[in-house]
Amino acid sequence: MSLNDKLSRVVSRYEEVRDLLAHDPKADIPKLSKELSDLTPVVERITEWQTAQQQMDEAQAMLADPDMRDLAEEELYALKERLPHLETEVRLSLLPKDEADERNAILEVRAGTGGDEAALFAAELFRLYQRYAGLKGWRFETMDLNETGIGGYKEASARISGRNVFGRLKYESGVHRVQRVPETESGGRIHTSAATVAVLPEAEEVDVHIEEKDLRIDTYRSQGAGGQHVNTTDSAVRITHIPTGVVAACQEEKSQHKNKAKAMAMLRAKIYDEQRRTADAERAAARKSQVGSGDRSERIRTYNFPQGRVTDHRINLTLYALERMMQGEALDEVVDALTAEDQAALLAELE
Repeated sequence: MSLNDKLSRVVSRYEEVRDLLAHDPKADIPKLSKELSDLTPVVERITEWQTAQQQMDEAQAMLADPDMRDLAEEELYALKERLPHLETEVRLSLLPKDEADERNAILEVRAGTGGDEAALFAAELFRLYQRYAGLKGWRFETMDLNETGIGGYKEASARISGRNVFGRLKYESGVHRVQRVPETESGGRIHTSAATVAVLPEAEEVDVHIEEKDLRIDTYRSQGAGGQHVNTTDSAVRITHIPTGVVAACQEEKSQHKNKAKAMAMLRAKIYDEQRRTADAERAAARKSQVGSGDRSERIRTYNFPQGRVTDHRINLTLYALERMMQGEALDEVVDALTAEDQAALLAELE
């Protein structure tokens, strides 16, 4: 199907949905309104591109008029600069949307190989995302922390809510590697450690149906660094989904009820994420060539402290902005590059 055929189908569907909303009393208003909302910016881009093409034809015709030639050449120059950009925007608007992009996200960071140094790096990564959320105006709610006692995290999780959270953070899933001289290293040798990041789209109850009988719920006392008790009541909650073995825990709230609600949200997100992965299995080969595969066993990024650089291995991007990265300030530069690479791969599939 040609690009023009695809555009005609989009415009026809837009007009059809608009007419149904205006004239059909039996129309599914919420569903159609959402579809119209999604189609409107696409149709606006199509209209802008087609208008520019029409203006190009008119300017070409004006070249034959000596009195209008200079004006026509000036307009043609501007349109030739603008049209490729408009066409790219139109093509991007036709790409299949991941409906999870607009969702909130559950973040999990775990220390990997490297002992205490890996746990310290995991804590730094967790704070990186906390700072990034602050810069974006998102809400960052810590759900569970398993601390080492020297400032490191064996594992940590949080719920991040706001606009387009999963769409921005989904590329962070994978193994993050750090190269630096640990504070405990007397010989000044550079060590390599790692932490694993998982970013899951938050799921609603309608997305994942969980039977109460399939859950095992354990309560225990919240613990802080070095095993110190944060409180003396069994407010922390760990939930196990027996059929799948998926586990989620929360201990950050003083209320057991609130901890249970947060743990359930995390459990639902994990199960929903597995369902999404299963549904995408037939595209596994294509996804491996794309940067957004979310493979958590894949080494995606190296943070080299002696050289002050960050390298994303999926797109061979290196930034000498390590300090800004750890403050969350440079993460957008990497995410924008990863998004562009992903979109380029998807556009190539549409050709």
